[in-house]
Amino acid sequence: MMYASDLIPPQPAPPPPKKGLTWARVIGVTLLLVWAALFANLIYMVIAGWSEEKVARYGDRYLSGVWVTLSLVGISILAGAVLSVPVAFARMSRNPFVSTLAYLYVYVFRSTPLLAQLFLIYYGVGSFRDEIDAIGLWWFFRDAWNCAFLSFMLNTAAYQAEILRGAIESVPKSQREAADSLGISRRVAFVKIIMPQALIVALRPYGNEVILMIKGSAIVAIVTVYDLMGVTKYAYSKTFDFQAYLWAAIFYLIIVEVIRNILAKLDNRLTRHLKR
Repeated sequence: MMYASDLIPPQPAPPPPKKGLTWARVIGVTLLLVWAALFANLIYMVIAGWSEEKVARYGDRYLSGVWVTLSLVGISILAGAVLSVPVAFARMSRNPFVSTLAYLYVYVFRSTPLLAQLFLIYYGVGSFRDEIDAIGLWWFFRDAWNCAFLSFMLNTAAYQAEILRGAIESVPKSQREAADSLGISRRVAFVKIIMPQALIVALRPYGNEVILMIKGSAIVAIVTVYDLMGVTKYAYSKTFDFQAYLWAAIFYLIIVEVIRNILAKLDNRLTRHLKR
């Protein structure tokens, strides 16, 4: 059977509208070029302004500070990820007591500054030295690095718990219903079906959390941890050269840019099937 519509030849698709050169684009490109020129000039000033003597004297210290920053943040992120799993499940629990406790933990650590949390652990626990020493934990809290690690771990665990909870709840319920209809156990369905999809959703928020922790880790210099910012303060106190902080900014920029590119490549790799 033939319909009248079959006799009408298919019409070609209209060409896409041409994008003209708008003033917004001109201004955007101009600002980008200006910022690129300023940044290149800044790097040149830093490299040219520091003598070989200063580089030889403080270069190793900067590299050591970078390692302290990366190790502190890396270990804290991993430990916080482990802690965030039970906290996320407690937040989703139907038990009101358990969910309330998890909610209070997440609420407190997300609603107070990281610096205040660090001070409470580093200075506050020191007020109870005799009690802490009696239970054999003073060896841990007397070290500034350990206090920074504990405060970072508790803080990032609260954020990661919310990221994980939101990612799990974003998976459609139809995925669980389909697994039930196929006779797949809930444990296997969660590990094989729910979590892979949830982790893809959570990848970008996790990346943002890592970058925020890298930049926020500079506060540990206040409690005498010689991370990148701590080494920078030391170099400035000896030279009174503001370019010491410019070097620190460049190191932080390089670290963040490397992490951003790694996470972007990983995200493109994991989501390539969604872009076809």
